[in-house]
Amino acid sequence: MRLAGVLLCALLAGCTEAGPPEEPPVPGAMPGSAAGPSSRAGWGGTSASASPSPSPSPSRGPSPPAVLSKGWEVTVYYTAVEEYHSGDVETVTGCPGLDCAHGDEDLGEYRSGFVAAVREEGTGRTADGRYLNWSYDVGFWLDTQPRDTGGRRLRPFVSAAADPGVLARGTRFRIAGCGRTDDGSRPAEPVCKALRDARWTVTDEFTPGLGGNRHLDAYIGEETGPDFTSSPWYLTLRGATLRWG
Repeated sequence: MRLAGVLLCALLAGCTEAGPPEEPPVPGAMPGSAAGPSSRAGWGGTSASASPSPSPSPSRGPSPPAVLSKGWEVTVYYTAVEEYHSGDVETVTGCPGLDCAHGDEDLGEYRSGFVAAVREEGTGRTADGRYLNWSYDVGFWLDTQPRDTGGRRLRPFVSAAADPGVLARGTRFRIAGCGRTDDGSRPAEPVCKALRDARWTVTDEFTPGLGGNRHLDAYIGEETGPDFTSSPWYLTLRGATLRWG
């Protein structure tokens, strides 16, 4: 699953320097937005705050030069919130926890719009505060946290997804340039600034067939209202520039 630095740079046409380290360290407590996994309040109209990186150890040599890679597509994904969705009520079956896959237990009744959003985004907060999660290799399951396909907790403005053949899990990067949105316009500055300020780590991988070369998903936390998909936060960046180092 891990890629050597030389192979990674070869795959990322547009690298101007050597690629990221051979085995990028998986972060511990990474800085993120003001929103926690169960609340996006505080970042919906403002930029996310990112704590400065710790000072390098005196025993280490100088940091390697930054590596820029252009031409990326970055799509945000989020946690759906049940109260913001409507539709007919439907019963969802699956696993009551993380210890099974493709279960058939009754997980409760939810509005069809919420269920569809969970399938699309991978996670949703239910009215009772639990999380209804979904992945292609597990199906639906109930949880206490929003999680990715491997069961890791999703962290706003930290967690990212990519095809493992493009970027290995554990790869850390910044968004140096936001590029343009689907209609050719520039993204709203508070949104772009929050995405640029964040320190992202590839912790997840795409559902097979939905990723591709130079494509990333970036997790931004919970949706803020029933019109979230019409807000400036729901977007795909075209021609974004990533930075390592």
